[in-house]
Amino acid sequence: MVAALVKLRFLLLANTLRTSPWQIVAVVFGAVYGLGLLVLAIAGLVALSFSPVELARTVVIIAGAALTLGWVVLPLLTSGIDQTVDPSRLATFPIPINTLLVGIAASGILGVPGIVTSIAGLATAATWWHFPAASVAAVICAVVGVLNCVVGSRMMVAVTSGIGVGRRMREARGVILFVPLVLLGPIIIGVVQLGRDLGDVLPTVATVLGWTPLGAPWAVPADIAVGHWAVAILRFLIAVVTLALLIVAWRWGLARTLERPPGSARATTRTRGIGLFGVFPPTPAGAVAARALTYWMRDPRYAQSLVAVPLVPLLVLFYANLNGDLTPIIFVGPIIAILLAMSIYTDISYDNTAFALHLQTGVRGRDDRLGRVAALASFAVPISILIVVVSVWVADAWVQLPGLLGITVGALLSGFAVSSVVSARITFTVAAPGESPFTSRPGGGITLMVSTFVTWSVVSLLVLPESALAILSFATGSAVWGWMSVLVALALGGVLLVAGVRLGGVILDRRGPELLAQLQRQR
Repeated sequence: MVAALVKLRFLLLANTLRTSPWQIVAVVFGAVYGLGLLVLAIAGLVALSFSPVELARTVVIIAGAALTLGWVVLPLLTSGIDQTVDPSRLATFPIPINTLLVGIAASGILGVPGIVTSIAGLATAATWWHFPAASVAAVICAVVGVLNCVVGSRMMVAVTSGIGVGRRMREARGVILFVPLVLLGPIIIGVVQLGRDLGDVLPTVATVLGWTPLGAPWAVPADIAVGHWAVAILRFLIAVVTLALLIVAWRWGLARTLERPPGSARATTRTRGIGLFGVFPPTPAGAVAARALTYWMRDPRYAQSLVAVPLVPLLVLFYANLNGDLTPIIFVGPIIAILLAMSIYTDISYDNTAFALHLQTGVRGRDDRLGRVAALASFAVPISILIVVVSVWVADAWVQLPGLLGITVGALLSGFAVSSVVSARITFTVAAPGESPFTSRPGGGITLMVSTFVTWSVVSLLVLPESALAILSFATGSAVWGWMSVLVALALGGVLLVAGVRLGGVILDRRGPELLAQLQRQR
């Protein structure tokens, strides 16, 4: 039965890869990325074998504890982890729970993260090859440590399966995960600086972690290398007892999940009038705008795009402070404008099969395009302009305000136009309604990455006229060229927007049924 579950995992993966060539490309890129990290980890572990025992001990324990913590904490932040063999889908099959535990654990170990972790864990034996007993112990402890990682992550999923199933909790988890990803650069710089300042404290930190479930299995080989056998035995017992407790907690949580699968939270909202449908004009375009803006307010997948609005200024401000020059902060407005303008080219993909409503009701493509642009423009325009004004105030560069407004307005209008055409032509593999915004489907990431690069390039070319005038304004210090940039942005951007909405509408009228068929295949 365990072999059948493992085989099922790979069959599901194979069927997924057959769906699209892009999915194969995404898996290959993921495998290459994981292989690169693995090679770096093994090279580092081998290099540590030629360093002092104290340094090798400190690095291995802290890295092992961080790895274990990442495996356990990740399920709390996102539901997008690998759950190919979902226990809730196996609830109707008469599989003994102990067999199911072993099967799910084996499928977790045989996934890409599990394989990379296992090889890296076993490679710690190379760090202690000068000490044969410690090297053998490293292999045994690596097995225990990897099992703690995999079982700990599955235990966390099972125990918290009924917690945070509502939309608000999913939104909160998505924000918690997305913020450190965006601020990864400053975090790395801060950690490196902290490591330099607290270099003398790290051995003590490693010693403390060695007595915790996170670091105990990784500390045993170092203790054996220096002859502390009694301490090594105690820490090994901590690791084994931790694994036993994780299995017991996982078994309890899995049994509860199989008996009472988590269901969707009941809707408790009250209907108060017709909402935004009473604010927009009673036209097809107005109805689409009201529906789209409602999604922006309630769908966490859309909210994910808005998280970058406050984070990008913080990121630019951080790097500007490193150089002692706040001038780069003035370009935050155009950056935010492009990000917001591009955010609707996945609109139809986010609609999923609900896009059928647009086809059934006979909404013209032009009205669909206009409504989606109007919903986004209702908040994207004031936010972008406000950010431009605030950034100029922070940098005390008021003479550059007109040129920056010209670039920002041009980026918004041109971005709306390009997005209106792209979203009518291409659908993307995105998280389905109700899923975590960070759920990753094979092939979706690479397609979105390529289309994002192309769209950025096209928008950059379309805003060249107003950008050239703005740059001339910056170089000469004359506000006249800046205000001319604003006029060109309004005129050229307006023409492009009208053309983009019309062209996107024509494409949507022609390809509507085909887009719906593509969305249905992505379910």
